Amino acid sequence: MSFSRIKSYAKLNLALNIVGKNKFLHKIESIIAFINLYDTILIKKSKFKKHKISFTGKFSKNIDKKNTISKLLQILEERKLIKNQNFHIKINKKIPSKAGLGGGSMNAASILKYFIKKKIIKINKKETSEVAKLIGSDVILGLNTKYSILTAKNKIKHFTKIKKIYVLIVKPNFGCSTKDIYSKVRNFEKPKFNRPSKKMFNYNNLINMKNSLEPIVFNKYPKLKRLKLDLEKSSNPIFVRMTGSGSAIAAYFLSKERCEHAKKSVIKKYRNYWCIASKTI
Repeated sequence: MSFSRIKSYAKLNLALNIVGKNKFLHKIESIIAFINLYDTILIKKSKFKKHKISFTGKFSKNIDKKNTISKLLQILEERKLIKNQNFHIKINKKIPSKAGLGGGSMNAASILKYFIKKKIIKINKKETSEVAKLIGSDVILGLNTKYSILTAKNKIKHFTKIKKIYVLIVKPNFGCSTKDIYSKVRNFEKPKFNRPSKKMFNYNNLINMKNSLEPIVFNKYPKLKRLKLDLEKSSNPIFVRMTGSGSAIAAYFLSKERCEHAKKSVIKKYRNYWCIASKTI
């Protein structure tokens, strides 16, 4: 049996607000886009006595044996959604971890979506949402890679025909622990995205939004604040913002030329940082 190939795209938080906290997790609202940067997943049913998961590629080091994919398979088995079936899964990692790009979460979402599409599992929307939440709070976002708005009420609205935007993503030679950053949150925002609309994606609106985790991250890692300031000075971006809980910073541009020009400046100044020019999908 041959492998099926899946593209698992990276996500960006164009804006992010922390609006509260329940017993286990912080409640967030966010404006989300996906970009043309992806991990490649190869998957097939296998004759192994257990699942086999392997990682290759630039960002394959230090991935725990207990990862989002093993967690997904475990949950599906516990819920008897997968019975007497084992899978051979290979992931080529092009998305860095601890960057705020949702690499691991989107891997789990992509495989869950594949299982549903291929009718390997029979599952309704409610249970799909439950399974996704058990793996991680942002896994649900990866089930649909359209532009999205996640509201404080945990509802997701998808949008089409949004103008594509060029983006330069820069990650320093260190990552941010999501758990560590969120543990330092003390203040909550008043929800602003409860009535999601297409106009929220207008550049004039996005410019005036923020990622409310930035002050916490920049306080811990002043290098990231300097990086953001440098990106704001490079090739006239529309806006510059950290994605997720960091450590990647994204600069958004109207043209590919400006984006590529900014990339050259970054490579010159930050030689040991990871840097990629991409585009929303």
